[in-house]
Amino acid sequence: MTAHVTVMRQEVIDALALRPGQCIVDATLGLGGHSESLLQQMDPSSRVIGLDRDRGMLERAQARLQHFGARFQASHSRLSELAKTLERLGVSSVDGVVMDLGLCSAQLDDPERGFSFADSNAHAALDMRMDTSQGMTAAELLDTIDEDALVQILWDGDVPHARRVARALLDARPIPTCGALLDAIKSVRLPLRKHHPATLIFQALRVAVNQEFDELEQALRAAVDVLHSGGRLAVLSYHSGEDRRVKQLFQEEARGCICPPDLPRCGCGRVPRLKLVRRGDGPDANEILLNPRARSARLRVAEKW
Repeated sequence: MTAHVTVMRQEVIDALALRPGQCIVDATLGLGGHSESLLQQMDPSSRVIGLDRDRGMLERAQARLQHFGARFQASHSRLSELAKTLERLGVSSVDGVVMDLGLCSAQLDDPERGFSFADSNAHAALDMRMDTSQGMTAAELLDTIDEDALVQILWDGDVPHARRVARALLDARPIPTCGALLDAIKSVRLPLRKHHPATLIFQALRVAVNQEFDELEQALRAAVDVLHSGGRLAVLSYHSGEDRRVKQLFQEEARGCICPPDLPRCGCGRVPRLKLVRRGDGPDANEILLNPRARSARLRVAEKW
């Protein structure tokens, strides 16, 4: 079991430009590492609202942060429910939003969750749901999906030879466990690259099961809406599909006018809502040495006009 280490902890805190009396949303609470750092470094009049769709992680974070009392408030919520959750809590706008995308180590290493192809997970049910109380498991998805749809999922996840992989997975159905999925992947004989061939395949299926790209795009737009002027949005992503969507949304909101360049004057009326603060740099070499799982992290930060 690998101990969870909060990624780019101080960089995220610094990026939010903390001031007295703020309200910050940790929209992907996990085990509460970023929230804990925020609460430690914010003044006593400030507070953090933490959201997570994984009830188990939420409960562990609440236990970890309970000594902060009323300065911390948690909600069992999907990322896409950010605006709805704040409305339910009576919060109309906030000073900052943090999103640390993907999985935390506790989820990845839990053999009951089916997120990993580690040897200890070989007999684990192929679940992959972040909220185990609802939705289709990865095994159920593979049992019902057609080839073209599976190819698209793998393609979106940057999986090489997506068509060949999709056919191998469909031929191996049913795939009830992590070990069975790994066996099906081995039959494809994919070339070794930067990652183990199974890494991107497991990741692509997890993203599809949890509808992570749709969740992210909805949450990013909601976060821009709920920020005060001068408020900041900090997003940590871990693979190209996530980072690309964050980058595109930030650039779109920073650009304003989207009229064709040959128009004599603006007809869309759009004005920039964000200015870019940090453009996708990762952790320093020392952090990567101490926490190799942080190596793929990219931090993007934008401030609302």
